[in-house]
Amino acid sequence: MTQTRGWRLVLAPRDAPQSVRRFAKRARRERLRAARPWLIALGVVMVLGAAAAVVFASPALGVERIRVVGVSVLSPDAVRAAAAVRPGTPLARLDRRVVERRVRELKPVRTVTARADFPDTLVLTVEERTAVAVVPKVGGFTLLAADGVAYLPVESAPVGLPVVRIADPEPGDSTTRAALTVLAALPPVLRVSMTALVAESPTRIRLELTDDRVIVWGDATENEAKVRVLQFTEVAPGRTLDVSAPGVVVER
Repeated sequence: MTQTRGWRLVLAPRDAPQSVRRFAKRARRERLRAARPWLIALGVVMVLGAAAAVVFASPALGVERIRVVGVSVLSPDAVRAAAAVRPGTPLARLDRRVVERRVRELKPVRTVTARADFPDTLVLTVEERTAVAVVPKVGGFTLLAADGVAYLPVESAPVGLPVVRIADPEPGDSTTRAALTVLAALPPVLRVSMTALVAESPTRIRLELTDDRVIVWGDATENEAKVRVLQFTEVAPGRTLDVSAPGVVVER
């Protein structure tokens, strides 16, 4: 009985007919052509996986330097200490919002932005608060910002900054807000002669001037009207002028 040999189409034996070998060769090429996109995709995935491992897990792209920009009151080392970033922490995995929140806990810091500068540097750009006044404290003064934050002790009041006497300045304190509102409304000519703005409560604000002069301001309303009154009214040395109700000015 004659047996018919079963030829394999892809891997044809050497003794297969020429036509069968040609067909098998074409079949192998077709299979390779069909598989090529998958092989390329697999290669890309492997490369991306290796790159991700380097970026997200390897210390090769970890934090080696922290560059601090924009500080004058604070030292760069104080900002780095507040950031609390361990050397070698992968830059790509670093939670920059957490770092920014830590740095903002420093009172002189108004805003801060953290960004990665690959391969190994974290950049912290800081905007410090600007003082609008000083508050007397035991042993010196504390700089006071426009938002009510008393943020930096100093031995003496910087030239040009008015003195504001508030028992306990805080951003959410109504007395602090009232005092800063009045301070912002004062013209330069009045600030020059003022030795202190005293705020005992939101409704009990007064200006202490040179030559023992006092202006009773009252609350932080009708500030423009009160300023207009002072443009046409002189306060004699040792006297007190009450402009808390600008329509009825009282001198005593």
